[in-house]
Amino acid sequence: MNTQAKIHILLVEDEDYDVRRIFNTIKVFRDRIIIRDIVATGHTAIELLSKNPDAYDVVIMDYQIAGGLMGERLIRKIKELDAALQIIVVTKMTINVSDFDFANRLLEAGAMWYCTKYPADIEEYIYQPTDFILSIFNAYEKRRLELARLKSTHKMQQNIQEMLARNPIIGHSPVMERLRKQIEQCAQHDSNLIISGPSGAGKELVAKHIHYLSGRKYENFVPINCGSLPDHLIESELFGFEKGAFTGATTAKPGLFEVAHRGTVFLDEITELPLSAQSKLLRVIQEGEIDKIGRTGKLQVDVRVLAATNKVLEQEVREKRFREDLYYRLNVVSIAVPWLKEHREDIPQLITYFLDYFSRDMSRETPELEKEAMALLERHDWPGNVRELQNVVQRLLLLGKPKLSADDVRGAIGLPLSRGSATESFATLWQGGELLPWREMERKVRAQYFSHVRQMTSTDAEAARILGLAPPNYLRMCRELGLK
Repeated sequence: MNTQAKIHILLVEDEDYDVRRIFNTIKVFRDRIIIRDIVATGHTAIELLSKNPDAYDVVIMDYQIAGGLMGERLIRKIKELDAALQIIVVTKMTINVSDFDFANRLLEAGAMWYCTKYPADIEEYIYQPTDFILSIFNAYEKRRLELARLKSTHKMQQNIQEMLARNPIIGHSPVMERLRKQIEQCAQHDSNLIISGPSGAGKELVAKHIHYLSGRKYENFVPINCGSLPDHLIESELFGFEKGAFTGATTAKPGLFEVAHRGTVFLDEITELPLSAQSKLLRVIQEGEIDKIGRTGKLQVDVRVLAATNKVLEQEVREKRFREDLYYRLNVVSIAVPWLKEHREDIPQLITYFLDYFSRDMSRETPELEKEAMALLERHDWPGNVRELQNVVQRLLLLGKPKLSADDVRGAIGLPLSRGSATESFATLWQGGELLPWREMERKVRAQYFSHVRQMTSTDAEAARILGLAPPNYLRMCRELGLK
């Protein structure tokens, strides 16, 4: 507690006698507890608080005052203006009465504390001084903590908005608008759900948006790729283990479900889980508890499960590769993410977004895309969906050209080049009538082909693999050809 802070008070009291008693009660601490303003009606108090939102730390108010706006109504009005402002109520209504219902009404309305005024024949104090002054200090401290909490919550909310802005769901086609509505609906409840759709379509992106728009948004979002978990480590990865649970367990390890407590677990490619792990997962979903290796008791967890698959789960159930009871536990709600070819009208917007995004990432100017090149991208079937389109855009940017042609797109996608374009650049090597020795010509051809392959790939390692060379040999030959 900050014992040196000055506490600014707004006093709402319509009887001069009680105002004097309140001043008398706090006079020992008048250098730190400062009554800045005194008003006689609730309407005046609200007007003053509206004009000076940060002027007061604590409101001390009589329950019954003139003007009509008083009691719980006034408390709620004050809280609407400033949720962190703390309110102390003084009243004579509870003299010689233990009215718990009255007390509950005050606290539910937003009061921090209340006290019963001393009888009118006691002029020195409004209430027992120590308790009254301590309540003011406690109210100030509570406001300070509440402001810190609100600031932290606001910062987290900003971070969430920035994260969603960095990972947008792009497209305004009817298909994508319907998907957005489904995401918003699923974020409003806490049911488990299955996200189906082809690889590369953005199932994890959908899961992130559901989590960060839901009531669990301030807790962890834990993605798990079920296909990447080795069979013998699945249980320890998902549910964790205690120190000494087995040889080599020198420290305790929290499982991913424990990490996601009160948040969301995203189980990507859930059909890759073996049946033994599916039965353990079913228990977690049913009972809300995990069996941690080396722990004698159960560990309670509160987790929402979002599962994703690119397979037809009903077929997996029929063929006994996926537990039917687990399927029904997960499939409370389902969302289908579409193929990119099902909403081709969104392709130009996606390309523009990725060109701008990766150009900024590479600190380059965004290149211009020729009309024929864009038409070619729109016609492509995109079997790899948005992920393939993203990779193609990155490949195009690696060319380093200010303007991208249809042939650049064909090369990036892996389509045959237009007639003549494949041999055109090589033909220029011997145009002009000059005949060169074979070794010199071979060097020129190699240099041009190495350069072409590197432009079509994202890394030196990938270029070396395509050329059938070890990476050190590829780098050595590039240096010899003057390409490095």
